[in-house]
Amino acid sequence: MTTLPKVVVIGGGTGLPVLLRGLKRHPVDISAIVTVADDGGSSGRLRDSLDIPPPGDIRNVLAALSEVEPLVEQMFQHRFETENELSGHALGNLILAALASITGDFAHAIQEMSRVLNVKGQVLPSANQSVILNAEMEDGMIVTGESAIPKAGKKIKRVFLKPDNIKPLAETLRVIKEADLIVMGPGSLYTSIIPNLLVPGIGEAVCRSKAKKLYICNIMTQAGETLEYTASDHIGALCNHMDCSCIDAILVNNKQVPYEVQARYDKEQASPVHFDIDRLNSMGLEVLAHDILSYNNGLVRHNTEKVAAIIHSYMDSFKK
Repeated sequence: MTTLPKVVVIGGGTGLPVLLRGLKRHPVDISAIVTVADDGGSSGRLRDSLDIPPPGDIRNVLAALSEVEPLVEQMFQHRFETENELSGHALGNLILAALASITGDFAHAIQEMSRVLNVKGQVLPSANQSVILNAEMEDGMIVTGESAIPKAGKKIKRVFLKPDNIKPLAETLRVIKEADLIVMGPGSLYTSIIPNLLVPGIGEAVCRSKAKKLYICNIMTQAGETLEYTASDHIGALCNHMDCSCIDAILVNNKQVPYEVQARYDKEQASPVHFDIDRLNSMGLEVLAHDILSYNNGLVRHNTEKVAAIIHSYMDSFKK
């Protein structure tokens, strides 16, 4: 039997599931490493009341990689809209919380849920415990909590995790070591991608891995995180937090975002990321520039099929 190329995808938020829905259609062995720094909404409430890692980002990744009847996925993703304590909770979050209670282990709960949903690939939390994301702003102010960081409205100097005794899963370190390609992004740079790399051992394992490392750059900047950031600024933040310059390639969008679409982002102080190609080349990066735009209800998104195809083609280029 032919061994499938191994891809490790690191991230969280809305960007990671979008990528995985396309990637699972290709002949690759997928491992998704998902952030556990979320502290808002249903995830935050369950984290605080049950002392478990927040399940929301994990739930979305499981749904993206699942191969079940659409109604089953819809049920798993269903969010209650009631006037009692169920309000705002997604059913999948509650199921993961229940499984964590039954098994006594959040990572084990994810494995069991993966079997139920017939997940293609492996889903791993970046840590098997609750973590708190903090940010030090350029003016020295410390902001605590993933959801509070973008709201501070200040320029981020660095982010860091608490407590200090966080441990990665052995399986997470193993898949990073054995990967042929490590993909970071798309997603919120400081609150979805970097928190994974700050878990002791994970950033170091990525730096040491012999795999190619590809960063999928965001199409739009994000107020409170990457305001006025260029593509090379995103790379710089990643490398600074990992204490190494290990990124081999960057995927950027080369199609103009229509002005009428840009206008919808004005109130969010968001704008298209400037892809400073010369600076990226000077950093030794291979620049993959493609039209990867997609629109959903007037919002800019990465085109999942195009991005997945580009990733697969990129792997073919160095696996031959």
